[in-house]
Amino acid sequence: MKPFTLNIRGELREFTRPVVMGIINATPDSFYSGSRRSYSEIAATAAEMTEHGAGIIDLGAYSSRPGAADVSEKEEIERIRLAMKEIRSAVPSALVSVDTFRSEVARIAVEECGADIINDISGGMLDKLMIQTVASLRVPYIIMHMRGTPATMSGLCDYPEGVTAGVVKELSVSVSKAEEAGICDMIIDPGLGFAKTVEQNYELLRNTKLIGDTFNLPVLIGLSRKSMLTKPLGISADEALPATIAANTIALQGGASILRVHDVEAASQCVDVYGLSSQTNF
Repeated sequence: MKPFTLNIRGELREFTRPVVMGIINATPDSFYSGSRRSYSEIAATAAEMTEHGAGIIDLGAYSSRPGAADVSEKEEIERIRLAMKEIRSAVPSALVSVDTFRSEVARIAVEECGADIINDISGGMLDKLMIQTVASLRVPYIIMHMRGTPATMSGLCDYPEGVTAGVVKELSVSVSKAEEAGICDMIIDPGLGFAKTVEQNYELLRNTKLIGDTFNLPVLIGLSRKSMLTKPLGISADEALPATIAANTIALQGGASILRVHDVEAASQCVDVYGLSSQTNF
């Protein structure tokens, strides 16, 4: 991967190796039950993830799995407030991204709860105020590709020009809007599993380097325990850790800068071994 920097509350932080982003879901219905945490468990989970090598903790309070029930903005905000309080009590210095597509949730997460990064699955497409809000908050912005909504995306997988070209074209719209709004720190996520077939997900994974080079931005890959792994192998999400590590290794070979995962310790070891493979002396 290419080294990159992020401005975190006025401090320029340099990242010279791939970052492991640990997932904490303050939801009762995320697709992988192992990522769901009650409020009483969040502090210990955040501390454990940090100890095992998580460079970023990604907090979600709205399940984006296909067919998930809608959550009101009020409920999402309340979940974020309670969860952020637990994370900050356990790991005050942790970098925390909040996974939301709502501008008001983003604002409260940063201004009131101390979040450092906004991770938007819609790249600003589901809330017309999101990009301007992130710009005003002066935090890094993770721009993911998705079509439609979590409820409709599975029927929006037609890319006449090819999935890679289509994703790059559509991401370019969000990136341009973010640049025009004055957002300086952006991370690109091709959105594996969001409005893509299994085959399309693997094409995007193979083209991680191409996507990163096209935008000259860090690329986040989030495939942990997803159906692109479980469906072709005929396994459950609970059984998909070995497949996740294999696929994350492919992502690292393509220059991925951030791996968004449920299993931080395993991913950290994956990053370590990948780094060792480029060394000649031990």
